[in-house]
Amino acid sequence: MIRRIVRVRGRVQGVGFRMSAAMRAEQLGVTGTVRNLFDGTVEADVEGEDDAVEAMVAWLRSGPPSAAVERVDVREDTPRGASSFRVTG
Repeated sequence: MIRRIVRVRGRVQGVGFRMSAAMRAEQLGVTGTVRNLFDGTVEADVEGEDDAVEAMVAWLRSGPPSAAVERVDVREDTPRGASSFRVTG
């Protein structure tokens, strides 16, 4: 089990990024959250099996077709044992 905090920069708000991320997370079986931040970025907090989390991070690097991802910052963190994936803020 691993956890990654991912900050996605670019045209990522107002393009369905969070809902698309939630659908992809469900497909991959990862848990956590995705939210818009005040600076125009999206932050995803993702945890689960190594391969599934890495696949989610890979998806976040491009996002849905309506997004234009310019940069992604990823940091490791200790898993918290989240039970679902939620869209917040």
